[in-house]
Amino acid sequence: MGGLSFQRGVFETFLTSLDEHPNRPFLRYVEGETSEASWTYTDVAAQVAELQNQYSGAAYRPGDRVAVAAQRSIDIYFHLLALNGLGLSLVPVDLKASDAEIAYLLNHSDSRMVVSQRDQAQRLRAVAGSTGCRVATPDELSECATGPTEIVMGDAGREAALLYTSGTTGKPKGCILSNEYFLAVGRWYNELGGYCKLESGDWLLTPLPPTHMNALCVSFMAMMMSGGCVVQLDRFHPSTWWHTVRTEEANIVHYLGVMPAILLSLPVSDNESFASRVRFGFGAGVDPRHHERFERRFGFPLLEAWAMTETGGGAAVIANREPRHVGRRCFGRPPSEIEYRLVNDEDHDVSDGEPGELLVRRRGDQPRLGFFSGYHRDEVATEEVWRGGWFHTGDVVRAGTDGSLYFVDRRKNVIRRSGENISAVEVEMTLMEHDDVTNCAVTAVPDDLRGDEVFALIMPKPGVLANEQTAEALFEYCMERLSYFKVPAYIAWVEGLPLTASQKVSRKELKNTARCLLEDARCFDYRERKKPRERKAG
Repeated sequence: MGGLSFQRGVFETFLTSLDEHPNRPFLRYVEGETSEASWTYTDVAAQVAELQNQYSGAAYRPGDRVAVAAQRSIDIYFHLLALNGLGLSLVPVDLKASDAEIAYLLNHSDSRMVVSQRDQAQRLRAVAGSTGCRVATPDELSECATGPTEIVMGDAGREAALLYTSGTTGKPKGCILSNEYFLAVGRWYNELGGYCKLESGDWLLTPLPPTHMNALCVSFMAMMMSGGCVVQLDRFHPSTWWHTVRTEEANIVHYLGVMPAILLSLPVSDNESFASRVRFGFGAGVDPRHHERFERRFGFPLLEAWAMTETGGGAAVIANREPRHVGRRCFGRPPSEIEYRLVNDEDHDVSDGEPGELLVRRRGDQPRLGFFSGYHRDEVATEEVWRGGWFHTGDVVRAGTDGSLYFVDRRKNVIRRSGENISAVEVEMTLMEHDDVTNCAVTAVPDDLRGDEVFALIMPKPGVLANEQTAEALFEYCMERLSYFKVPAYIAWVEGLPLTASQKVSRKELKNTARCLLEDARCFDYRERKKPRERKAG
């Protein structure tokens, strides 16, 4: 594994691993309980070569971006390798997103082309019509193919992917991720040791989507750089989870906080005895009430980690060694190569034991090593988040006497629901476009299953009936325009919003008001209707 650390690109690293483990399983895809496919490192190389040949006829230049709207999540990995070997950058597209969200991503990312299967091409052509982004199916690419392609060898600083993550300014931000970013994440995981010690040939099971950093960067690079196998699920299936662990012989699982809660709620089954083959779970956000119960029942540790799309492996932390302080939201002690501070609103260090915003950077003369390269089209936001030479995470954390860090809350106005980051401002902007709304504010309220849930306080326009029928119309309006997880689960009509002296919405008071409205049942509850819906073509 050590030689891989000297490679400079994702595709180049794959070629090295291919030489070392040609016949080992590398990627497996499980859809539901029965549908599956499997590829060795050699099989993946053949699939990637075929994709690169398809791309050969496309009019691109090294450095261009290609958006990929894959029907099967596993296909994102193939496209990442193929595009990286051509010097191109991947922009993953989630087909569950709304038309407006996809149009924004295609336009903002400056993608030259979006690749999609035929059954989604009509929808994407309508969506991409005003963006100037070409839509192509694999068949159409094949028809234009010109033959073998020239491979562009690794360049650590070259962009490998553009991932979008919610922020506080409304629309998602595009995080530029370099080859070095991907390799830094893989090296970090492979060098962790402790409970996270990887063994060559591990099988890592993940239900997390490759449109996000955890699967695309962490799981994929960790297994590729150690000769392991990624078992990618189409999604989290609670009732068949342990059956899949058994049949796939997985010994590492990745999770988000909602998953342990759901698994604990299920009755004991014969398949759950196979949990004992799992060495560790890697994730974040487990409910403190469930942490010890889960480990006692299923027999393996849930290792809480902290990172952001922006920080990558440059400042990732995980509780992979004792003391882990189970059930206290502890995510471990930062390694020596990471510097951190906990600060107040004025960026002054807080007193020992007091919570403060977590600031991080790499120790030494390269403080941004392993971090993202910046926000696409937003240099001002990039420099703001790096003000004073420290990356401002927006997370409120406290430090224990032994140096362990504990997550407290989020300073940023981001709602964390089942592992998804939701910008409250983005949801507010959508609601404000509706004719019945004169003003609104969105905040998080606690949810036993999902961590946070989305709560909308809405001031109706004069003459609009503030009743259940109007609230339901607003809910449906949001379902058409936002990914389902962003849609308000609770809608409450209010006469006014809590404001600060400067007439801005008081986010602290807003959260208290929402909790009171929820406790008093003075809101409409749409939690059971927040489910993915099929997006029809056209």
